[in-house]
Amino acid sequence: MAIIYKSITAHRRRGRAAAPARGEQRLSPDGGPPAQGAQPGIPQLPDGRAAASVGVSHAPARSGPPGIPAGSRPDGQAAKIVEAVGREPATRMPGGQGQDSRPAVIEVRGLRKSYDGVEAVAGIDLEVRAGEIFAFLGPNGAGKTTTVEILEGYRRRTGGDVAVLGADPARAGRDWRARIGVVLQESEPEAELTAEECLSLYAGYYPDPRPVAETLDLVGLTDHRTARCGQMSGGQRRRLDVALALIGDPELIFLDEPTTGFDPAARKSAWDVIAGLRDLGKTIFLTTHYMEEAERLADRIAVLAAGRIVAEGTAATLGGRDTEAAVISFTLPPGVSAADLPPAVAACVTRSAGGHVEADARSPLRLVGVLDAWAQARGIDLPDLDVHRPTLEDVYLQLTREPR
Repeated sequence: MAIIYKSITAHRRRGRAAAPARGEQRLSPDGGPPAQGAQPGIPQLPDGRAAASVGVSHAPARSGPPGIPAGSRPDGQAAKIVEAVGREPATRMPGGQGQDSRPAVIEVRGLRKSYDGVEAVAGIDLEVRAGEIFAFLGPNGAGKTTTVEILEGYRRRTGGDVAVLGADPARAGRDWRARIGVVLQESEPEAELTAEECLSLYAGYYPDPRPVAETLDLVGLTDHRTARCGQMSGGQRRRLDVALALIGDPELIFLDEPTTGFDPAARKSAWDVIAGLRDLGKTIFLTTHYMEEAERLADRIAVLAAGRIVAEGTAATLGGRDTEAAVISFTLPPGVSAADLPPAVAACVTRSAGGHVEADARSPLRLVGVLDAWAQARGIDLPDLDVHRPTLEDVYLQLTREPR
């Protein structure tokens, strides 16, 4: 599995995925218990050694795990992936029957996970189709990390059925792990190696790796291929993280908050790279705290709160967003109050303070027409007039708000 570890327990969510709970045993890369002499919480390389320990980088031997190829690549892919960087995301797959016809890559039914009797994941169902970007949102402590680690085969579940690429992650072996890639929130590639050398090193673990030069092109690092990993900028390092997850040519990629800490320009550049992965037919499971990121990239979104999925849909329809009333806001000039508004508008006013007025409208165009006629007749200007429906962030906050 294309995971770049620098003590996964230290870096995954900064303390929220710490040591296993009492009596729990995390899985080794081949699906069994940790190898003899293994360090707790640190995944092992195919030869049984720890992938990396805190503060120490190990150069693994170039001996790939046995197994069948992860899948063939289409002809002309090199040109296609170069085009994928730096352009607008591709048009999303349409919903309805066309989307449903794609095979399921992830199927989860009744997934539960408990720690000392406390349910972190409380019976969730979800399905991710081939070739889509699926965003998994939720506040800290909602159970996102636990769920993702179960899907990755890193943590055992308490109950429920899980199939990822047609296999149970808790029992899947190395062949299955060569078909998935993981980009953690933070990682630490070998600092003294160049980007090209680092990719070549990790390519040796896979039965059918992607060409190194092609992978560098995909993530936009061709011009930085000779830069040492330890001297790269944050944005370049994040691109390298994605490249390391891709070098095994996985079918499914888990992205854990891939743009945390990025400036706006670097974030949008990373979005272009991620959108390019969808163009290649990869399936992406994305966790993020950036609503704009989810709205820009995701074909579908699920929101997790208190261990349960509370909403699922597209960015436009999540939580009934598409049917919510629009908000009309404007500021009245001095000497004019909300009481002076025409009755049709006044009846919809939900907030009025300091001359600023907000009104809810199921038919905003009609209400704006009434407001416009009233203002024109009185020679009043409303320069900050605005009409908008609830943002994805508004819906998310409403869905995840704790009951009082």
